[in-house]
Amino acid sequence: MKNYFAHESACIDEGCEIGEGTKIWHFSHIMPNCKLGKGCNIGQNVVISPQVTLGDNVKVQNNVSIYTGVTCDDDVFLGPSMVFTNVINPRSAVNRKAEYAKTHVGKGASIGANATIVCGHDIGKYAFIGAGAVITKNVPDYALMVGNPARQIGWMSEYGSKLFFDEQGKAECTETGAQYQFTNNQVFKL
Repeated sequence: MKNYFAHESACIDEGCEIGEGTKIWHFSHIMPNCKLGKGCNIGQNVVISPQVTLGDNVKVQNNVSIYTGVTCDDDVFLGPSMVFTNVINPRSAVNRKAEYAKTHVGKGASIGANATIVCGHDIGKYAFIGAGAVITKNVPDYALMVGNPARQIGWMSEYGSKLFFDEQGKAECTETGAQYQFTNNQVFKL
């Protein structure tokens, strides 16, 4: 007996593990050997390729493609029509399945609508990738990234508020009061 919801138009292949309370909506395809955590929401027209792993409470908006080699930790948000790649130099006539590069998205990270994550680059925990950004390098924890190619323009709290650090390298989330420290070009929650 399944403990998740799948719309009648969704296609779920054999060998998938789907966590309790997960919802899979219209015309989505979950391919073999995927692992979806508890409480995930998989929007309309999503493709999750073989062997992808999503943690608990991952929100995947409409029209997202998650290709083999991608893993997402808990509480990740994938905005509408964003895409991951898994081959650096694709050619239709050349089979490069043995060259799939891995991409890891850390806990609580948000990736905006129409962003592209070039394979082989990891997204740090609680990072915030702006809409339309193209990620071509690793992204640090809590980093705010925008543009094409993406560049870092600041830091974000776990709640999703921009952080402003004082001369001692301290910042406070304006919405929660949580304290953060900036040291050696890294952000840590206190």
